[in-house]
Amino acid sequence: MKRRGWAGVGAVVVGLGLVAWGGSPGPSRVTAAVAALVAVAVVVVGLVGATGRRFVDPDRWRPRAPEESYLVPVPGDEDPAFVGARDRTTATDDAAPDPDGTGGAGEDGDRNDGSPVLAHATGRWTGVVAVALVLGGLGVVSRAPGLVLSGAVGAAVAGYAGALEPSLRDAETGEPAVTVRRRLADDSPEPGDPVTVGVELRNESDEYLSDVRVVDGVPDEVAVVDGSARHGAPLPPGGRTTFTYTVRATRGEHDWGPAQMTVADPSGAVEYETSVAAPTTLRCTLPVLNGERIPVGGTTAGFAGRVETDEGGPGIEFHATREYRRSDPLSRIDWGQLAKTGELATVEFREERSAVVQLVVDTRRAAYRASAPDGYHAVERGVDAAHRVFDALIDAGDRVGFETFGREREGCRLAPGAGGDHRALGRELLNVHPALSPVPPARKLHERYSPDRRATLRLERIRRIHRRLDSDTQILLVSPCCDEYPRRVARRLAAYGRDVTVVSPDPTARDTEPHERAAAERDERLSTLRSAGVRVVDWEDGERFDAALARAKRRWSA
Repeated sequence: MKRRGWAGVGAVVVGLGLVAWGGSPGPSRVTAAVAALVAVAVVVVGLVGATGRRFVDPDRWRPRAPEESYLVPVPGDEDPAFVGARDRTTATDDAAPDPDGTGGAGEDGDRNDGSPVLAHATGRWTGVVAVALVLGGLGVVSRAPGLVLSGAVGAAVAGYAGALEPSLRDAETGEPAVTVRRRLADDSPEPGDPVTVGVELRNESDEYLSDVRVVDGVPDEVAVVDGSARHGAPLPPGGRTTFTYTVRATRGEHDWGPAQMTVADPSGAVEYETSVAAPTTLRCTLPVLNGERIPVGGTTAGFAGRVETDEGGPGIEFHATREYRRSDPLSRIDWGQLAKTGELATVEFREERSAVVQLVVDTRRAAYRASAPDGYHAVERGVDAAHRVFDALIDAGDRVGFETFGREREGCRLAPGAGGDHRALGRELLNVHPALSPVPPARKLHERYSPDRRATLRLERIRRIHRRLDSDTQILLVSPCCDEYPRRVARRLAAYGRDVTVVSPDPTARDTEPHERAAAERDERLSTLRSAGVRVVDWEDGERFDAALARAKRRWSA
């Protein structure tokens, strides 16, 4: 029942009180008028006073816990307090039609197969029965008809409040009374693309549902960047309501969970909660790239490729001439020397061989940092960089693999290789492997160890990376370098004789003094690596990766 219905009840009570007042002696008139006003007050208290005791509190649907969000840590803060990085509660009151697109449920929607219906008392009419009994008792004792009438009205209202129950499921089939349809404007976007989600609620029952509220089951890995995943509206029989919100696509396959729905009875005394499924999947994969030339070091592995050596052989750039041999092809004869001296000689070119490169991606919890609450964190940017380098080296004929450090139980490793099958396997792992998840891992498992034991485990992790690779394999470490550990990893691998390059997505902000200090400390770490002979690509936030690479190459050649 709407508020105007309760206003009508109050008017009836006031009218009855005035009738009693008009037909009674003076004192009884006053008593009747007071009783009528008390009855109206009871109704108003029931409507307004208990609003804050509704079962579905708006605070219940706030964003994920703060510790699951990302922000650059301040110096000396090993476990910083983060601010929210993914807001799924942006308020909007405007319902909009479904966007055009594909994905989500079929034309007839998807039905939930028996999710329980939970009833919760809101406490809206708490105390009404007690007040009604007190008023009725006082009316009988004082022989005041108005008080007796007020008590009767209060008891009737309280009885009505608990007598009506909306039907959320069909009694015969068990199907939900309210169905959910969900549509995605694009169900196969690239990382970072905005995707509009349209949701439709339809009342399939013959009852009027005066208060329907829903919270959509947005995947944890997907951020709501515009609109709200919550909605509320009344639904007449056969009626529907729609709302939209926009999410930012992140790498991987993301399934929407059931929509959590709450329906209140007409009086608001009881709220009924259930979940309604509408299976929807967003598949977001890394883009197909055009070839980019990635600078690698000078070590080679004996495979034909593009790393220049000091040895002569097949190639493009002139290296030297030597005495002609009967097996030499005619195309390599030095005809100029033959014309001058009459002697045959063979031209040798600078030989090129393939590089062997292993990408090492930092996926520790400390690497999940971003320069702004709604920005990309460094791990996601690091995976993007690894994907670009991996694809470019495969195109160039080099052998390349990758691995992660920081999630030992879920660790991902692909040994260096080449060819189309190797490229396809690498892309698949970069897209879906849990060790490269956009969501940070749980708290560090080794925190229970002593500092000495933790140092030993970290050193063993570096040694394990070194031992599993051939001696000529180069290392490309991808890390934001927000703490000391990546610097130790790079310097230790360089000390083992490895050719090491660090690609560092910059997650720092410079808007506050603590953030400025954190950025300065990161700059100092990168400077130390450069001084130790490690090549560094400092990839600034908002900068194209190829631009950062070109800037780093100019610095290396200076």
